[in-house]
Formats: sequence, structure tokens, C-alpha cells
Amino acid sequence: MKILTALLLLAVAVHAADLIEHARAHADGKAAFSFDASAWSDAEATRHLPIGVFDSGIGGLTVLEALLTLDAFHNDTLQPGADGVPDFAQERFIYLGDQANMPYGNYSAVNRTDYLRELIVKDAVFLLGRRTWTAAGTEPQFNKPPVKAIVIACNTATAYGLEDIRKAVAAWKVPVIVVGVVEAGARGVLESKVTGGIGVLATVGTCASKVYPRTIASTLGRAGQSVPVIAQQGSATLAGAIEGDAAFPDSVAVYALKEARALTEAYRAEKPTAPLQTIVLGCTHYPLAKEEIDTAFTALRQDAALHDLIAEHRTFVNPAEATARELFRELAQSKLRLKPGEVCTLEHGLFYLSVPRVEEVGIQLSGDGSLDKDYKYSRSPGQLDFEDTKNVPLTPALIPANSAKLVKERLPAVWKALSR
Repeated sequence: MKILTALLLLAVAVHAADLIEHARAHADGKAAFSFDASAWSDAEATRHLPIGVFDSGIGGLTVLEALLTLDAFHNDTLQPGADGVPDFAQERFIYLGDQANMPYGNYSAVNRTDYLRELIVKDAVFLLGRRTWTAAGTEPQFNKPPVKAIVIACNTATAYGLEDIRKAVAAWKVPVIVVGVVEAGARGVLESKVTGGIGVLATVGTCASKVYPRTIASTLGRAGQSVPVIAQQGSATLAGAIEGDAAFPDSVAVYALKEARALTEAYRAEKPTAPLQTIVLGCTHYPLAKEEIDTAFTALRQDAALHDLIAEHRTFVNPAEATARELFRELAQSKLRLKPGEVCTLEHGLFYLSVPRVEEVGIQLSGDGSLDKDYKYSRSPGQLDFEDTKNVPLTPALIPANSAKLVKERLPAVWKALSR
């Protein structure tokens, strides 16, 4: 077993290995970035734990909406088909939006993917542990239950951290399922029966990883389908605008038009023979702005120079539903799914958001109270005794007004859960 653990540690990046050892050395879960390693000692009790979901901000709420509303299986027989009851009706969820450190997609542009990968594993550690904070508190609390599954509801985090988390979970020997959204998005492309070209709208970091073109091509190839032209466009602005970040003062529609135009030009550069038809919303924030993005492509199509590059009717692929389906199958296969009539240890779901830990000496803030941009993107991994952010309960009041409006109108199940 020691040899296996050593091999796992060699297989992950140095920063992830440091975090694995740090958590193991603080097995009671009291220290920063650690968790109670005994939480999964009873298999039956593990089944009754909640499911963890995380993203770099509120965009992952689109995935949570899919989890709360999916009805693709019969709950009693587990066979495909709707039965009028949400597939996760018995389950409860803990959501973390790491808003203080977002956008994740920008770390690669400043050569800080090492720190990004550490942040991603830290998100998983939070969900595994009990350690939280109150908004005004200066000491942590330990009243959050651990989770039995982790859904990475962030495309960038999946691209850079999925394997790190899976290997860390294996090294810690905890029976926790880990599901990411990118593979689900590629399956969504396959199921859309694409006939034209494919465009991926994502963050700068996700596009830099090339994870979507690679995964889509392999998914279509394994299914015996030809691979059409795939173009991608990485945005450093759209996710922040959807979040309501003051650094992006224009409307979401303005940023959507800019990115749609850039994607179309990237597609043109590939010299396609068919119009752009399938758009992958490769950032979990983007489904919140699907209407604005679709309107942008419609407007661009009025330009004679772009008309033939864009299909009149476009298919949008949102990886959220496919992710929900995969989680259902994984829970059922691992016998971790709650059965009808059983209850989770949580009565209601819990929501958390990261905020700057202003009392920590050495952190730098911008005028609006968020982490200073230069400070945020200059940090290095390995400082596991230093916490410049803390995870506090997320309430509707903490969501910027324009983002709250989008959530309320387009994610009603999440809004209802948030407003409890």
C-alpha cells in the first residue's frame, strides 16, 4: 500500500503532493486545508452524506440547477426514462463558489497554472472537510458535513484539476466519486448529432489547455463519427461580466457580441466548408447568458461577410445535464445513491462563497474590497498555513444584483434553495 501511495504522489504535480501530505498530517481536520479522515469509516453512513459541487464563482449554479431538476431515470428501477420525480430528490448538495479567486480561466495567461491547480484541490478539500467561517467571524467553525461525491462544475477546473483531485482522493483512500463537466460536454456534442462546424466558447485557461477540442475529437472518433472543424475562443471578460464584476462595466450583451465575433473569425481561419452550427458553452457561467450569446450570433449573421459562416439555427451544448446524468450513474454503480424514502444527513442544501480574509496580514485588496488583481495572480503554491480567503455562507444578498436577476429568472430551483 505504501508503494501505491508513493506512485500516486509521483503522478501528481508537486503542489498537489504537498497538499496531499498536509491533509494527511492534519487528519483531525482542524488545520487549514485539511479534513477529518475518519468521516467515511462507516459505509452505510457514507451513503447518507450530501454531494459537493464547486466552481470558481456562481456559474456552477447552472450545473446545480441540472442536478436539482434532472428527471432522466426511474427512481425505483434506475432505468432510463422520466418518472415525474427529480432523480436526485432524496439527495442534498453543498455548493462552493470560489469567487474571491476567480476567474480561474485567467491564471494560465499569467503562468500561474501551478497555483490554480492548488486552488482546485483546496476546493475539494473544503468539500471533504467540516471547516467553514461565518461572514464576520475570525475563527473557523466545524459544523459542515463531508461529502460522498464531488462535482467539478467548472470547465477550467476540470481541465487543470480533475486528475489531481482523483489521484488525491485515491491517495487519501476516501470512497468519494469525482465527476467533471468536460467529458459530459463532449458527450453532449455527440448527442447533438452535429452536421456543421463546432465552436467552443470558454475561458482563456480552458482554451489554453485545448481540453475541449481534444476531448470532442476523441469522443466523436470513438463513436465512429468524422470530426468536423472545431474552433475555440477564450474570453477574459464574459464570465466576470455575468458575475457582475465591477471591472467589466459594459452589459453582458456587449461582451457576448465581442466573443461571438471572435469565435466566428477563429472559425473562418480554419477554412471550413460548412457553417458553424454547434456552440459549446464551455464555461458554466455562459448558460446564464445563452440568450445574449444566441442573439449575438443572429446579429453577426446579418453581416454579409459572416453570413455563410454561421448556421441559421444553432445548437447550444450545455454540459450541465450530461454531468447530472453521469453523477446519477456513478452513484448507482457505487451503491452510494439514496433510495426513495431515505434521507440525507442534511435537511436542506448549503451554499458557500469565498471572500477575502481581511484580517490576514499581507493580503492586498482593491477598492471594492476584493483581492487586488496583481496580488491575486502573483501568488505561489505551497503556503498551506496561510489563508487569504475564507468560505462563508452564500445568501442571495451576496450575489451582485444583475447576476442575482439572472439566477432568479433562469435557475429557479437554485434560487428557491438559496432563498430558504
